[in-house]
Formats: sequence, structure tokens, C-alpha cells
Amino acid sequence: MVVRPIQPEDAAPIAASFHLLNEDEVRRRFLHILKSLGEEHLRQLTHPSAASEFVVVAAEPLPPGEALVAAVARLARDTNDPARAEFGILVSHFVIGLGLGRLLMLRLIEWCRENAVTELWGDVMDDNTPMLELASHLGFQRTSTHGSPGLVRITLQLAPTRH
Repeated sequence: MVVRPIQPEDAAPIAASFHLLNEDEVRRRFLHILKSLGEEHLRQLTHPSAASEFVVVAAEPLPPGEALVAAVARLARDTNDPARAEFGILVSHFVIGLGLGRLLMLRLIEWCRENAVTELWGDVMDDNTPMLELASHLGFQRTSTHGSPGLVRITLQLAPTRH
């Protein structure tokens, strides 16, 4: 696997392999079941705004468009507070246990530090033990999400990198 920023050419392989994900993986990432990714969602995912979004993938060591994408991590700055960003991460069950989730999360954290984001957060299903354990190991704090049973908000406070 190669970890790299997402490319527009990754849209077709991501769309074509979405059906390989099991319902639990999809539910844990999107917080509900999806049968496919719509064109607009794929376009947003594969064309992140350089100023406010960052998307990184773990893929086969082939050119974008040819490589199977096994994991995706995305963050988006809060439009009201650009020092905060929400993340989402999905690692296919085919590659669970290889450390890709940790590697992708570390890349998101690195981007936050380099781009003056001081708080990274995400909502995680309370039965997503692997993500909650990873978050705890990386220093994320857990809080409940009022009005959203079954969800836990995890937050990491960051200091920006000094250059």
C-alpha cells in the first residue's frame, strides 16, 4: 500500500469497489447504510478544497485511476471556525490490522498542525471499538453527543507546528 493524497482519478476505482465494503464498515463511517456513493459525493471527495479539506488514501502502488483504494481519511475545516476540523476515516475489512487507520490518522494530524488547525474531532459509533481504541491511544478525548444516541464525539487538541 502507498499512502498519498487523493486524486480525481481515484473516483472510478472507489465507486467500483464500494460494493466490497460490508454494511458495518459503511455504517461506522457514514453513520447510516449507503448502497453506493453518488456522483456529487465522489466529486467532493476526490476534489478537496486545498484551503479547507485534506483527503488521503492508502492504495495499491499503481497510478491513480488504476489502483484499488483500501482506505480513505478526510478532514474538513469548520466553516465557522477554521481552527477546528472534522475527520472521517474508512478502512476496508480486507486490510484491517495493518496499521493503515493509524497511519492515515497521523497524516490528518500532521496536516492540521501544518495548517493551523488546533482541534480535530469526529463522531464515532459507540460500538466502533477499533476507532475508539486508536483515538484513545493518540490522545483524543471522548464526550457524549447529546441527542445522538449511539455516537461518541472524540476530540484532539493540537498545537500548531512552528516553522
